[in-house]
Amino acid sequence: MEKRFITIKDIAEEAGVSVNTVSRALNNKPDVSPQTKEKVLEIAKKLGYIRNSDAVLFRKGTTKTIGVVFEDSSNPFYAEVFKGIETSARKYGYQVILMNTERDYINEMQAVDTLLQKRVDGIIISPTQFDSKDIEKLVKLNFPFVILGVHFENDELDEVYSNDVKGGYLATKHLLSKGRRKILMLNGFMYKSVARMRYDGYVEALREFGLQPYAMVEIEEGYESAFNKIMELKDVDFDGLFCFNDVFAIAALKALRLLGRRVPEDVAVVGYDDISYAEFVQPSLTTVRIDKFLEGIVAFEMLYERLSNLRTSPKQVVLDVELIVREST
Repeated sequence: MEKRFITIKDIAEEAGVSVNTVSRALNNKPDVSPQTKEKVLEIAKKLGYIRNSDAVLFRKGTTKTIGVVFEDSSNPFYAEVFKGIETSARKYGYQVILMNTERDYINEMQAVDTLLQKRVDGIIISPTQFDSKDIEKLVKLNFPFVILGVHFENDELDEVYSNDVKGGYLATKHLLSKGRRKILMLNGFMYKSVARMRYDGYVEALREFGLQPYAMVEIEEGYESAFNKIMELKDVDFDGLFCFNDVFAIAALKALRLLGRRVPEDVAVVGYDDISYAEFVQPSLTTVRIDKFLEGIVAFEMLYERLSNLRTSPKQVVLDVELIVREST
């Protein structure tokens, strides 16, 4: 794939000034008026200009390096995905640079810019989905990238993600099969496709049993958020709990224990992802399993197809999920 990078000539044409003026504005020289400097910088940002004196090397060769942008590399889910990416990358002679955004969109944009400046050949990104300007920028640059774990309503993007509608359905139907009818969903923010799809599966299973959604709560991702929310909901009557991920579920197990609510006798709990800890907490966690290692491998192979010009058309891969039944239900 040929990468189209914005040059100072492009900026000069857009701004209606000389190339020399653009160069001096970008380098913060004193002999450019503040108004002109502001205009040039604004256009440079809009066009996706990469401030790198060696940017020409992008067009002349490869660095055999890719960038990976994750929301939270401390989450065991991403550790297993990264292992898949790195295993596959090593097979093809690529090195990997990992950037962690801590679920912050500003950090995400900065991570993408940093990787472009480091002249990586391609990027695998698990975006926060709070905004999509950085994704739009990569599209505009015609830069090879693969979106991992989430889905955008855009058929022109390369994506690999799991069948989260099915996962939400399997989790909720399992709770219903255990006789639970007051099923609370502890969900992530609904601007994320993952949260929306898992909720859709939750609703589908309930309606199959002739029930309306009982309760759904959106919270920020993280152990503390989930723990605090369950403690806040101590007076809410629910006998089933479907959690957005295993981190939420493990936090919920602790909160329910402190509240004197037995699992699974009083509340049956289902998580999502099947991270390594899910099997070892007490009680062991029923969860929806994603093949995280495979997701990482598929993501890199999709990116490699682009880097090697083996594929030019967009591709979306939806991985299957399965329910793993343990003691929490």
